[in-house]
Amino acid sequence: MVNLLDFDLDALTAWCETLGEKRFRAVQLFRWIHQKGARDFDQMSDLAKSLRAKLQGVAEIRPLPIASEQASADGTIKWLFDVGAGNAVEAVFIPEDDRGTLCISSQAGCAVGCRFCSTGHQGFSRNLTTGEILAQLWQAEHHLRQRLSVPAGERVITNVVMMGMGEPLQNYAALVPALKVMLDDHGYGLSRRRVTVSTSGVVPMIERLKADVPVALAVSLHAPDDALRDQLVPLNRKYPLRELFEACASYLEAAPRDFITFEYCMLDGVNDSPEQARQLIALVQGKAGAPRVPCKLNLIPFNPFPASGLHRSPRERVLAFAQVLQDAGIVTTIRKTRGDDIAAACGQLAGEVQDRTRAAERLTRPEVKVVRVHPAGPSAA
Repeated sequence: MVNLLDFDLDALTAWCETLGEKRFRAVQLFRWIHQKGARDFDQMSDLAKSLRAKLQGVAEIRPLPIASEQASADGTIKWLFDVGAGNAVEAVFIPEDDRGTLCISSQAGCAVGCRFCSTGHQGFSRNLTTGEILAQLWQAEHHLRQRLSVPAGERVITNVVMMGMGEPLQNYAALVPALKVMLDDHGYGLSRRRVTVSTSGVVPMIERLKADVPVALAVSLHAPDDALRDQLVPLNRKYPLRELFEACASYLEAAPRDFITFEYCMLDGVNDSPEQARQLIALVQGKAGAPRVPCKLNLIPFNPFPASGLHRSPRERVLAFAQVLQDAGIVTTIRKTRGDDIAAACGQLAGEVQDRTRAAERLTRPEVKVVRVHPAGPSAA
């Protein structure tokens, strides 16, 4: 059975042509699936009966089984979706007064292995298909419409962030069609400004995304220099900061926003000193050997988990760090922690996966070393 959630509109058109149908029929079918949330072809009243008959038995709209659903005291909802073979992924809906944001997973687990991320500590099983990525949006949108009694024509989900489990740019072939469905006026009709791909810095794929479907970009930075970032974000050893910033500067030529969002997880005694804030300023302003990148800094309170060996920076230190950045004219926000009572906050997503990467073994390393700068010169602490 062909899963129609696997297709963007062009691919669905090509598939419908194999059934002897024209493009306008594919558009009708696409709208029924994504705008109206229909699964039953008999519900699709403006499709020709002959097409409905052809679809029966050869195609389906395949949802993901929901293993669990949890609601936070702050209104955040987390779903655990079963993707088969012992693997599960998580998606999170975050309601706010002026928007509804869905955080979507792109992989079962993650192979990048960032030190502060519980998903990375559980390892990697496999990439999700386009249909599995889109099913998270399809199910959340249409489930919430019914639950909240939303009037016809109104959307619940206005923003999508590819910030769930996995590194989206390491699943590029499945990611791009999913993004196109999100943006398509016959699909979810989201603005490119309201769809964000978060990456730990897969430089070649940033360049491809710029050419293929440039949406808003968020980069997991977390350190102001290569030495520390090598420890926190292992991908930095392959694509160091200079290469990453060159790719970000180039991406802005096609991006829907005139800045890149840099995510910076605040780790107690690791990356949160005033001196490191000043190093970060030099980095983004192009004074540290990398190109200047117009940006917004999003400081994220660390959400501890036992295997990390790391701790959350005290609030007063986060505020002091932010003040140094703001005094330098850099737009800086401190992310409000949402859904941490149901482990739905940043860095906490960790559905069960069959680890192919021996993450537990790889991440059993000495504590992160911090380079502190003293008047007499740098020394390791």
